[in-house]
Amino acid sequence: MKVGIIGLGTMGMGAALNLLRKGHAVTGCDTRDSARAEFVTAGGAAVASPSGFPADTDAVVVFVVNAAQTEDVLFGAQGCLAGMNKGAAILCCATIAPDVARGLEKRIEDAGFLMLDAPVSGGKVGAHAGTMTVMASGKDAAFAKAGPVLEAISTKVWRLGDAAGIGSTVKMVNQLLAGVHIATAAEAMALGIRAGADPQTLYDVISESAGSSWMFQNRVPHILAGDDTPLSAVNIFVKDLGIVLDQARSLTFPLPMASAAHQLFLGAAANGQGPKDDAFVIRVWQALTGIDLPKGE
Repeated sequence: MKVGIIGLGTMGMGAALNLLRKGHAVTGCDTRDSARAEFVTAGGAAVASPSGFPADTDAVVVFVVNAAQTEDVLFGAQGCLAGMNKGAAILCCATIAPDVARGLEKRIEDAGFLMLDAPVSGGKVGAHAGTMTVMASGKDAAFAKAGPVLEAISTKVWRLGDAAGIGSTVKMVNQLLAGVHIATAAEAMALGIRAGADPQTLYDVISESAGSSWMFQNRVPHILAGDDTPLSAVNIFVKDLGIVLDQARSLTFPLPMASAAHQLFLGAAANGQGPKDDAFVIRVWQALTGIDLPKGE
């Protein structure tokens, strides 16, 4: 199968490499020379613009940051759809608002292509291991066309309905929980540090106790190592929790916990932490209280 991957970042590179391992002909697209070179070294082909995909590409997987970028790589001046044969499957994997996903589905279908609203979860580890979870919705024909791609990049595909928007709704709820869990993990660690607890011991105890969460166990080690290399950045949750809150406002639905978490991520971004790993929302408390964070080895 000929597959195009738009965005060779944390998630897209992992997906592209797994598609290669499964024997697909993969063309990666990224504006960064270094990302394209890395993928070519791994055995793939690479282009700097989505318009460079082969006309007979069977499926395109879009791993960009937001809705505006998704629209641009598909329909913009250098978008891929104008030069591709009709009937290809377009997997939209960015976290976007449900109404945006529904609008994209209509435009993609009107252009002669199939769309899956297919946000993913699993992070860098899941992407590179081919074990992501896909929260997908779309027509049966889109699922059938995209089947080999989904098999290569994931171990769990949730078929959530026959129209776009449902997948993005479920991902939105996931991001509400993920953002709140990261913020509360940082808050808890900051409190413990301020109160005099040893950070590593605190992490070890809580990880084996009822107060733990997947995010606590996944993100706090970044804090303990003093490593703010962004596996998922603070700015991602500024965006994603913003989507959550916008949707809630349209439903007249109160979200006090998500609102508080969003303010914390905004505070971290305002403090210059936006491009840093999202665990370093803890620097909001560092700025407010002067706590010393672990510096790692």
